[in-house]
Amino acid sequence: MTRSANRWNHVALVLGAASYACLLFVWFLLPAFLSPVIADLSLSNWQAGVLVGAVPLTYIPLSLLSGLAIDRVGPRLGVGLGLSIFGLAGAGRSVAADFPSLLACTLLVGVGATGITFGLPKLVADLFPPERTGSASTVYVLGSYAGSAGAFAVGRPLLGPALGGWRPTFLYTGLAAVAFALVWGLATARIEPRSGDESRTFSLGSLREDADRVLSNPAMLLLVVVGTAYLSASHGLQGWLVTLFEARGVRPALAGLTTTVLVAGQVVGALSLPPLSDRLSARRPAVVLSGMLVTGGTLVLLVAESALVIAALGIVAVGIGLGGVGPLLRAIPVELEGIGPGLTATAVGFVFAVGELGGFLGPFLVGSLRDLTGSFAPGLTVIALAGIAIAAAGWRMTGVDS
Repeated sequence: MTRSANRWNHVALVLGAASYACLLFVWFLLPAFLSPVIADLSLSNWQAGVLVGAVPLTYIPLSLLSGLAIDRVGPRLGVGLGLSIFGLAGAGRSVAADFPSLLACTLLVGVGATGITFGLPKLVADLFPPERTGSASTVYVLGSYAGSAGAFAVGRPLLGPALGGWRPTFLYTGLAAVAFALVWGLATARIEPRSGDESRTFSLGSLREDADRVLSNPAMLLLVVVGTAYLSASHGLQGWLVTLFEARGVRPALAGLTTTVLVAGQVVGALSLPPLSDRLSARRPAVVLSGMLVTGGTLVLLVAESALVIAALGIVAVGIGLGGVGPLLRAIPVELEGIGPGLTATAVGFVFAVGELGGFLGPFLVGSLRDLTGSFAPGLTVIALAGIAIAAAGWRMTGVDS
């Protein structure tokens, strides 16, 4: 690879991270502005809940199909289309008049989101050697953290007042994503990823063959376990962390800072564990360590009822574990026999198609078990068990350490 080609590959990676930031910013603007949206559209609580969960639920039926498509058309087109679709849908939410129209636009955000979520692992698989995919995946995952944090830290408190409310904020940020799709298309014209495997067509037989190759791989099934447990723990803890601390008597403002602590831990984990696994060629130990940190940190959080500092240390540990396993989920398929770069998007799509069931069940179980018992302890136990599942599945993987 020439120095010039290598430089443009890194440019594409940085732009990919910016694409992920755009997605999460547009995605999480709705939760950030949920209160005024509920008031303006006279939504019920269950309708608001459906809207907040609409994008993850979109992944369940579409993930595998999106991955199969991106493995054929290539990451450049996949990411570009994704940006355009979720940008237009995000802007469309600005004119929603009621629950059905807002739901339709939000579901369309989810459709575009799959182009980013599965296009970026394909981009990394095409542009970087397997021993560098962990570090490269960390770059765009960090972009996702920046986008979700920005929606709450910048979108609601700064852009909302400056632009005149949630409707113009949705409009202009959605159009900005569409404009960035043009930037992406122009700036990535000089990179040289595979534009898609020309031997793969969109025929039913070809799609079925690729899906069968992914679904029959034993290591992939273990990776699905990791993904399901990871999303269950991540969504389950993020969704209830503030409420948990408020129930323990912590002031709302201070309780709100706990999510910042969790994100900070995720950043540390993403910056340390995947690059270290690249350097040491140690994917399995990195996954096992991530799962152990999730379990250990959750147990600390469980027992530290009144010791806020100790509980914060537990949150950091959970964050490091979640931050470590996130990029590895996207990097490991590149190294699996029978998968490789050619089927990376399909493999990651399969992980998320099943894994988002865990993303739904995690917060659901935490809330339901609290209703049944009056305590968060059973829900935290479920999250701790998810960490054990991550570690156990990682330990049993083969073919991922060179």
